[in-house]
Amino acid sequence: MIKTRILDLPTQAATHAHPEHQLVVGLQGCADFEVLGEGGAVNRLHACLVPGGTAHAFSGRGHNHMLIMDLPAHASGLAGYENERLEALFERPRFIQLDHHLQGLLDFADHSLSQPHTAAGLNWHLGGVLLHALHDRLLMPAQERCRGLDASELLRIDEFVRQHMEQSVSVAALAALVCVSPSHFHSLFRDATGKTPHQHVLELRLREASGLLRETDVPVAQVASRCGFSSQSALNHAMRRQLGVTPRQLRVGLLH
Repeated sequence: MIKTRILDLPTQAATHAHPEHQLVVGLQGCADFEVLGEGGAVNRLHACLVPGGTAHAFSGRGHNHMLIMDLPAHASGLAGYENERLEALFERPRFIQLDHHLQGLLDFADHSLSQPHTAAGLNWHLGGVLLHALHDRLLMPAQERCRGLDASELLRIDEFVRQHMEQSVSVAALAALVCVSPSHFHSLFRDATGKTPHQHVLELRLREASGLLRETDVPVAQVASRCGFSSQSALNHAMRRQLGVTPRQLRVGLLH
């Protein structure tokens, strides 16, 4: 069972070891850690992963709040977190830098765990979300680095965009189609197509809009809505910039 809590680490240096794996993240203030001769600061932007049974020294720098998560050092203790080898995070000690996407999650964890009666289920789920987020950022890029997007995956992406033409299409949704992390999908897609996902989605929207303008008498405002543009003005601006024509010019050009 994962145990998540908030502690103030003492300023007096201490050294110990425990059988559980441990994740330490700074919520407020700073602390110093040393694991197997490697030292680093733990604060709002940096965390430390300590494998179970590994001796480590630590001390707080004045007032601090640290989110500390203890995890059983065996896979059965992580039952319920399917499809991820979360224990791989603790194959060795790590000092890791956190990105801004995790800051909102840390704020929520800080608030929730500071309440007098935090539900055990919330504690468990918070731990799982944090672990999965770190797993994706640390381990998934290494697993994905050697792969590329093949023709069938690119076709799947295009078909998804066409089926959701009237809606917003996120990079995360496209990445999920090919089973990679959103952060890695951007570079994979650019390597495969020479374009960013945003540029490609825009091209598909404009292609669909151009076809409707040439082949139907659907009002321009409806064409814009059907193709995922927020307004007729947005469609007009995108067409001028990307194609050098306006929707009206496309339609009038067909008639003449």
